[in-house]
Amino acid sequence: MTKQDNVQTGTIARSAGTVSFAVFLSRILGLIREQVFAGFFGAGYAYDAFVVAFRIPNLLRDLFAEGALSSAFVTVFTDHRNKKGAEHTWKLANNVISAILVIVGTIILLGMIFSGAIVSIMSPDFSRITGKHELTTLMTTIMFPFLLFVSLAAVAMGILNSLGKFFIPAMASSFFNLGSIVSGIGLSFVFSFYHQPPIIGMAVGTLIGGALQLAVQLPALKRQGFRFNLYFNIRDEGLRRIMKLMLPAIIGLSATEINLFVNTFFASSCAEGSISWLNYAFRLVMFPIGMVGVSLSIATLPVVSAHASRGDLPRLREAYVSSAALSFILTVPASLGLIFLSGPIVKLIFEHGKFNAFDTLNTAYALSLYALGLFAYSGLKIIVPVFYALNKTRYPVVGSFLTVGLNILVIMLTLNPLQHKAIALSTSLCVTANFLFLSSALYREIKGYAVRQLMATLVKVALVSLAMGMGARWLDSALGNVFGLGMAGETLSLLITIGGAAVFYFSVLSFMKIKEVNYLVSRILSRLKI
Repeated sequence: MTKQDNVQTGTIARSAGTVSFAVFLSRILGLIREQVFAGFFGAGYAYDAFVVAFRIPNLLRDLFAEGALSSAFVTVFTDHRNKKGAEHTWKLANNVISAILVIVGTIILLGMIFSGAIVSIMSPDFSRITGKHELTTLMTTIMFPFLLFVSLAAVAMGILNSLGKFFIPAMASSFFNLGSIVSGIGLSFVFSFYHQPPIIGMAVGTLIGGALQLAVQLPALKRQGFRFNLYFNIRDEGLRRIMKLMLPAIIGLSATEINLFVNTFFASSCAEGSISWLNYAFRLVMFPIGMVGVSLSIATLPVVSAHASRGDLPRLREAYVSSAALSFILTVPASLGLIFLSGPIVKLIFEHGKFNAFDTLNTAYALSLYALGLFAYSGLKIIVPVFYALNKTRYPVVGSFLTVGLNILVIMLTLNPLQHKAIALSTSLCVTANFLFLSSALYREIKGYAVRQLMATLVKVALVSLAMGMGARWLDSALGNVFGLGMAGETLSLLITIGGAAVFYFSVLSFMKIKEVNYLVSRILSRLKI
């Protein structure tokens, strides 16, 4: 590992580590939020309605907050800082914010007006159950303005990340979860007191959480010298470039989100509770995706954008390979861990209140199948922004269309025998196909990168992870006999199992001469002063 490689790997790893800590807190709060839903509403009528109602603004949030808007904005913002100076850069930021107020505001207004029609398209079978379509429509209308808050929060995150400030933007989503939990629970009791569905309180709480996600970043923006001035010039070169990058980028990043939309349509025709089971399972999978894929993506994007702006392809290749290798090292064991321990994990986290053993079984099935594609989910979060930095957005567009078509085909072939499990399986297969396609396209565009190094890392990691997963399943079962049933015993058993699996995994990999692992281990030991 050259000194230059080590510096770049260290830069990305340190930034990703900073983001990961904040994302970890956010994901923990997110799991608590899901536990609240599971305990209060279980899996069925009310939560099915909430999931569908939140699907549209949440789909657009994923595209903006962790996708097209942030990626396109960081690329252009970084280029302006390097070439045009502070005055033009802040003017661009104000123009983008003003454009969001106009464009997203219009989308929200139309969405609220046509909420009923949107729900009918997404979940036509809801109308067969008394009141379910109406409840879903009401919550969709309530939550649509959430999109404006998170769109503005995405710009704030892009500005701060471009200036090397990662912690506060990553912490912002923690305030969303915290705000939505506290206000949502309180308002649920209020709505219940007035004989209205308590789940509506969680919808209003989501809106409050979105406002907090934006508000927490404003002081940091001010400290960096940003002052908002209403300025909207649709002909501005920077704004037009961002919009040009965003349009294909939205399609390119939307494979997972569009497939979630398609999945909702099919899941609504399955047994009641299917949408809830899939959503609870996907939330668990999103934990490592956020910890690894999103964190590395946020940390890598400014680096590759700077290299692309200077035309430095060798350094860009090194940055991508380091990020992809780190992603494999961290997501493959997480995937095997979720597969082998899906039942105990779901039971411990969700099986309380109205969430019963039958819900645990069906959620665990979905979790195992979603986890198959975990490495590809995280890989896409890293590789797609590289195409944005290179202004080669046609590849994500093509990949997205192929993936959506494949997803529909696989679900139609397997839905009857597998029911909701078909949707989880198809999602993993399709996201993996998309990642492989984009990996091949990137290899061609940047005239090669260290594929053998990545494949060697992946094979080593997969073999060790398989042994780790099998051992973890045996250990959890053995410890269960020692500590017995009950929440305390199950918690202790799972914590010891996960801790032991992690020690085994990194101990074995540290002897396999994988430079990213050696770097991570050396950083951990230095922090512990060993």
